[in-house]
Parts: sequence; C-alpha cells; structure tokens
Amino acid sequence: MVGVPAADPVAGYARLIPFGVGSVFLAGRSNAGAAAVGAAVTTVQFQAINATGSFLHVAADQEGGLVQTLTGPGFSSIPSGLEQGRSSPAELASRTRIWAGELVAAGITFNLAPVADTVPAGTAASNPPIGASDRQFGDDPQSVATAVGTVVTALLGAGVDATLKHFPGLGRVTANTDTSTRATDPQTTAEDPALQPFVAGIQAGATAVMMSSASYPALDPNNLAVFSSAVIGDLLRNRLAFSGVVISDDLGNAAAVSGVPTGQRAVDFVAAGGDLVLTVDAADTEPMSSALLARAAADPAFAARVDEAVLRVLVTKQNAGLLVCL
Repeated sequence: MVGVPAADPVAGYARLIPFGVGSVFLAGRSNAGAAAVGAAVTTVQFQAINATGSFLHVAADQEGGLVQTLTGPGFSSIPSGLEQGRSSPAELASRTRIWAGELVAAGITFNLAPVADTVPAGTAASNPPIGASDRQFGDDPQSVATAVGTVVTALLGAGVDATLKHFPGLGRVTANTDTSTRATDPQTTAEDPALQPFVAGIQAGATAVMMSSASYPALDPNNLAVFSSAVIGDLLRNRLAFSGVVISDDLGNAAAVSGVPTGQRAVDFVAAGGDLVLTVDAADTEPMSSALLARAAADPAFAARVDEAVLRVLVTKQNAGLLVCL
C-alpha cells in the first residue's frame, strides 16, 4: 500500500504502475471535496484494472480532528477522537455511518481508522503521537473499547474496511515513531488492559490491524513491534485470534525504522507475520518490491509466507467487490 498525493492521486498512481502495486492510500490532505476525489479515484481504478487485472484498495486517514485527509464539499468536518469518545454509542454509530457513507461515495474502500490506543489520564500532553492531538477515544480501556467496537461496526456496515491502530498501543510512549527512534513502552504486556480496545475491534470484525513501530520490551526485547513475530504472531494472531490483514505503519519516512535498509524493512515485516507493507514514499516501491521478490525466490518458506499474506489481502478485495473476472 503506497502513498499517492491526496491532491493528485492520478499522477501519483501512474508512477506506480510498473510495480503492480495493489493498494494505495491518499497521503497528505485534499480539500477538493467528494465529487473531485471520487472522479480521481475512478480514473485511478481504471488505470489499475488495466495494469494489474484487479481494482485497488484505496485508503485514507479519516479519523477526525487533526487527522482527516479528505475535506471540502461532501465531507463532514469530523471531530477529534476524544470528542467522538464522549458521544453515546448510538450517536457515535449514527455519525460514523454518515462519515463512512461519504467515503464510499468518493470511492474510498479502506479507512485507516479507528485509533484503538488508550492514553492514560493526565498524560496526553506527553504522548506526542496520540494524546497531544486528541486522537484517542478516551483514557479508560473499557470506554475506548466500546467506542472502537462501535466505529468498526458502523464502518463495515457502510461498506468501508476498518483498521485498528496502532497495535499493541501507542498511548504510553513519550516519543513519536514518525520523528524519533526513542518510542518505547516498557509497561505493555500480553495481559494488559490497554489491549481491550483491540480485542473489541477484532470481535467487531475489523478488516486490518496496523502495527506500531515502537518498542515493547516486555513483549519482545529485541525487535520493534512491526518486526516482531512475538507481537504479531504470538500475541495478535494466537492470543487475540486475529485472522485478518496485518498492515504496517509507515515503513518509508518513519524515523523509528530508519536504521533498517529500505528493502529489508518490507522483508522483516512480512517475515514477522505482516501482510500489507505500507509506505508513504513512492520511491520505496522499487526497493521494497525487489527485496520481497528476491527473498521469496531464494527462500521457499518466505515465498509461502508471501502467498499467505497475498491471500489475506485478496480476500478483503473479494469481500469489497474489487476482484473481477476478465
């Protein structure tokens, strides 16, 4: 899943055609409105079906508050996660169905939301990735779980795939993985109450879980979560019984992964159990694709792991009506 400019997805996708990319996300911001975005996405989808034989997943970060990719005519102004979390479940469900319907009308198939991170009371200002921007639904795991389950159910009911993020939680870190290599959560364990919102989202049928790029030494002292088979396989797959798509957080420009060569980031994520590599930087497409293909050609076990990942993504495409017989 590669970033294309939200303001010009057609030109952005054209540069990706040689690599057979199967999913894109609208990076940055667009205030052009739903009609303009929908027309551009339609053009991109025609390009994709001609190039790959499949339509694309087209994703956006449509959380609300400071993280809302798409605005303008036809898109509501979505309040922050913190404000959404103060709504009753019935009100939140009703409003989410409206916001999801707007995405459907614009051709968006995948929302990179909801945020399932819980930020402890009194710590929001010192939590740069989530709390400082009011992205969390609240400070109590159970109330966050209720909101997450509500949002996932409403998104799926409207025909938009839902992504829980950022597993196993960014609510306690004091550095941002986008800009720092020091994002560490020493508290989270496999029995942590802060996992409740992820459990609720999984039980509601979330399509994908996005992995955090922070470090969780109590779960895996040696690897970032996004590269950890202990976190992805043992905890998310086995303990929490998630069978959907595991997607990375940005493996392109994020400082947290900057010490790993670009192509190796994709290989390490998939080897750890990940399914869908996400990069905001289109220039990463070639080295990441080449590294995955080379490793698969040299390692039958890794090739089987790639096939497993591909199948998971294709199932979501089939469910979304994006696979066609030509």
